[in-house]
Amino acid sequence: MPETTPEAVSKNAKKANLLDQHSIKHILDESASEIVKSRGYAEDVRMSNVRLLMGAVIIVIALFAQFYKKKFPENRDFLIACIGLYIVFNGILQLLIYTKEKNAIMFTYAPVGSFNSTGLVVSSKLPRFSDLYTLTIASADPKSVAANKPVELTKSVTQWFTKDGILVEGLFSKDVDALINEYNKEPKKSK
Repeated sequence: MPETTPEAVSKNAKKANLLDQHSIKHILDESASEIVKSRGYAEDVRMSNVRLLMGAVIIVIALFAQFYKKKFPENRDFLIACIGLYIVFNGILQLLIYTKEKNAIMFTYAPVGSFNSTGLVVSSKLPRFSDLYTLTIASADPKSVAANKPVELTKSVTQWFTKDGILVEGLFSKDVDALINEYNKEPKKSK
């Protein structure tokens, strides 16, 4: 683990509880998102907006069921319809999260002025009881002609954190930048 010096610890240092995997993953995911944005990729929040809309619809259905003007025996059919809609919309929301988002921490648009017409999907994994963090960069539209092959980086989180739990942003940034460069590398054409 890198050593901590007073000069290295700034007011904006990102500190994680090294015994809490979720804290470590959250800081690494947040930092990876910031690095990708700093490289000119604008975040695509359409998927988040769809999730929020679906959640709002689910809440409205629940509110209608709760505050309908008639009491229970009279509103039985209405309650059954609301419960059915609640289940259907929750199922759609879970399906959307499972099929589209998976482990994604960020979706982006292609950078302005780029020849690549697809954005990125940045995803990460930190398995339970493991110190191996995997960061993956893939095309937001894998079926596109402009899509590159996904690239992956797997490293121990101990490479990026001091013994005090402070993220050494320079080391992490260097690794994420190298991963983005590897993704953007032109594929070799065979003759």
